[in-house]
Amino acid sequence: MALPSFLLPKKVSHQLGSIMDLFTTSLSLAGLEPPGDRVIDGLDLLPAMLQGQLMERPIFYYRGNTLMAVTLGQYKAHFWTWTNSWEEFRQGVDFCPGQNVSGVTTHTQEEHTKLPLIFHLGRDPGERYPLSFASTEYLNVLGRITPVVQQHQEALVPGQPQLNVCNQAVMNWAPPGCEKLGKCLTPPESVPVKCSWPH
Repeated sequence: MALPSFLLPKKVSHQLGSIMDLFTTSLSLAGLEPPGDRVIDGLDLLPAMLQGQLMERPIFYYRGNTLMAVTLGQYKAHFWTWTNSWEEFRQGVDFCPGQNVSGVTTHTQEEHTKLPLIFHLGRDPGERYPLSFASTEYLNVLGRITPVVQQHQEALVPGQPQLNVCNQAVMNWAPPGCEKLGKCLTPPESVPVKCSWPH
């Protein structure tokens, strides 16, 4: 028996996917239809897996209720930038060590909703060099991303937060080797509490 084409070795797909796609793709693989009584966010990725058809689908990045960024095709637009607070940074907590990018890596929450920072992920996978606001490429991409974001926000159905538990102990920054550098922070006591995540 021959293997299905998506199981053959050395096949590479550049299709952008999300964990939300597992449900819809699994249903399709089993020959089943997704439930029709609710909105299903995931897409069926079988056409990309079996026939190599690429779908330009957006991926939305949230922090709390705030849309921070969106990826569409090879582009990613940041509407807000923020790594961690100056207070944490001065204590040695650096969420992006060695990755400081002027105007992008910020220690205060910076808004870019009017003119988002846009990166071409194929040329700049580290998101270090935003496209020039005056470039034709920037304007073309902004013209594609803006209606996608508007449609997404108009179709949003608010839900009850499922991850609204805060615990300072899990925020402890202690990567392997921090002892040698003297950069480990003493972990606080684990006390999970209901909260709204600040952003």
